[in-house]
Amino acid sequence: MSKVIDELPVGIGGEIDGHPIEITKELPGFIGKPMDWILIAMKGIVMFSGFLMAFTFGAVVVIRYGFGGDLFAYEEWLLAISIVGFFAGAVLASERQLHINADILGMVIENPRLTWWRGFVVLSIELFITLFMVYACYISLLDDFSFPRLRATTVLRIPFVSWRIAIMVAFSFMAMFIGAYLYVHIRKGLGLPLKSDTAKETLR
Repeated sequence: MSKVIDELPVGIGGEIDGHPIEITKELPGFIGKPMDWILIAMKGIVMFSGFLMAFTFGAVVVIRYGFGGDLFAYEEWLLAISIVGFFAGAVLASERQLHINADILGMVIENPRLTWWRGFVVLSIELFITLFMVYACYISLLDDFSFPRLRATTVLRIPFVSWRIAIMVAFSFMAMFIGAYLYVHIRKGLGLPLKSDTAKETLR
C-alpha cells in the first residue's frame, strides 16, 4: 500500500488524479443511484426556496411601501423554508466538497504519502463531526417530543420540530457524501482504480 500511496496526486477536494469526479458514479449502483435521487430533491428544494425568498422579499417591499400593507406572518413560514433550503444547499456542497476547509496543512505538505494520510484524517474528522451533529439533532428532537404539546411559532403555530427534522435529515445526507469521499479515498490508497479511470481507458 505504501508504494501506491507514494504515487497519489496532491489534493482530494472533489478531484482525484487531476480530474473532477462524480462521487455517486464511483459507488455501487444500489447506493449511488438513491444518492443521485437525493441530489435531485435537494436541487429542487434549493431552487424553490431561493425563488420563494426572492419573490417574498420583493412582494413585501411592494405591499409595504406601495400599498401600506403587510404580508401576514410571512416571517414564520419563510423562516422555515429558508432553513430547509439552506441545509439542502449544504448537502449539495458536501456532494461537491465545496465547504470551506481551513486546513493549512494542505498548503504545507507536499509529500504524496503524507497528503494521502492528511486527506484520510480530514475526511474522518469531518465524518465524525457530522455524525455527531446527527446525534445532537436526534437528542434535540427527543426533547421536543417530550413536551405534551409541540413548541410552535407564535402566529401560524408551525412546529419547531418540522425544520429540526429537516436539519437532521440534511446532516445525515451530508454524512453519506462525506463517507462516500472517504470510501473513494481509501480505495485509491489501496491502488484500486476509480470507475472514471476505467471509463477514460475505455474511451482511449
